[in-house]
Amino acid sequence: MKRILITLFVFLPMLVSAHQPRVVDVGTTTVDNPEISKAYYSKLTGEPAVYTISSDEPFDLYVSVLVPDIVNQKTDVSAVIIKNGDTKNPVTILDGMNFNWEKFHEPFGNDEYLMGPEYKEKAEAGNYEIRVWSSNNDSKYALAIGERENFGFVETKNTLYLVPQIKKNFFEKSPIDFVLSPIGIGYLIVMILGTFLLSFIVRLLWRNWVKNPIFGEINGRKRIYLILISLALLLTAIATTWTPLQIFFAGVILFLAF
Repeated sequence: MKRILITLFVFLPMLVSAHQPRVVDVGTTTVDNPEISKAYYSKLTGEPAVYTISSDEPFDLYVSVLVPDIVNQKTDVSAVIIKNGDTKNPVTILDGMNFNWEKFHEPFGNDEYLMGPEYKEKAEAGNYEIRVWSSNNDSKYALAIGERENFGFVETKNTLYLVPQIKKNFFEKSPIDFVLSPIGIGYLIVMILGTFLLSFIVRLLWRNWVKNPIFGEINGRKRIYLILISLALLLTAIATTWTPLQIFFAGVILFLAF
């Protein structure tokens, strides 16, 4: 238990220093709680993307445009912020075409970005639109909105589910790359240690309830089989979707082997 608490103490601060990830399709996306830090990942498919914000009171508005630092990625993504439908007098234009994009390493997911223009001001109450486009409206982009970090259990679970997808589809990496990030390895450690603890408690109770364990005595050959099955489940999970249930069963089987 002590080891699990120490791991959580190290692991959770990594989450609260990151954007809440969102994977969005084309069309219009409603941004709730615009001061809460979120990163919207998408790809333009022929039309500008639209993000809407509605606030009845002044709020801190932060917007920045990023693209993945991958081969053949264009840095032509721009955005415009419009208030109350006044397209003739936009709040600002984030002109990616004429901006000096800079490399940016994001330690949370161990990913490389090119950071484009950003905007930060106190915004008045009203209805806002953020329109994102590129020269041919075919570029990948990430739109960061908000600066205040806020991670609860639901957001943590959502992040762990989305990051492998973002690795694969946005950065064109294998989901295995997630294990090279602090959050990925931290997640695995917490899952395995938690599974071991739960399995240990269940085993103690099981031995008190029945005469013989369900698997009988674990001999050398059976131990090797269990280890191989556990590793196969674990490697399959981290190479695909990082399914928590699959990682959990891999930990249970590994515990039985030990």
